[in-house]
Amino acid sequence: MALLDLFRRRDRDAAAPLYDAVVARARQPHWYLDGGVPDTLDGRFDMVAAVLAMVQMRLETDAEGLALSAELTERFVDDMDAQVRQIGFGDMIVGKHVGRMMGMLGGRLGAYREGVAAGDLSEPLVRNLWRGEAPPADALAHVGAALLAFRRGLDALSMAELRTGRLV
Repeated sequence: MALLDLFRRRDRDAAAPLYDAVVARARQPHWYLDGGVPDTLDGRFDMVAAVLAMVQMRLETDAEGLALSAELTERFVDDMDAQVRQIGFGDMIVGKHVGRMMGMLGGRLGAYREGVAAGDLSEPLVRNLWRGEAPPADALAHVGAALLAFRRGLDALSMAELRTGRLV
């Protein structure tokens, strides 16, 4: 019953600073310039999903982080809903597209979790960030190393710091 209370009492804006920091991190130019991430709608979504996955993995390591993780996921859903509507999709298909994006995020989280555990994100990055077409080796190395360093750096941050949007 206590687990259900976590979902009922959330403030929808509580994760806004952290989500804004995730999006800002995903929009840093080095991902697109040095990392060769496609600067397209899909590429930007994939980069947000990669950074968000790293943060979600950190949140999973702490009991307090589970509630923040749920709040962060809700924030992602709200943002994707707004983005899809801004593109021009009508009410009838917005939910379908957002649901598909949630599925994509979940799949990426699992793939990146395995890659982090193995210390190598190459395979999940090629499959998810570059949609199966391997980029130049230096671009792949840049993104993989930067995401792994980011993930390791998150461990040094408290839940209070993460909640305020502080990232490494």
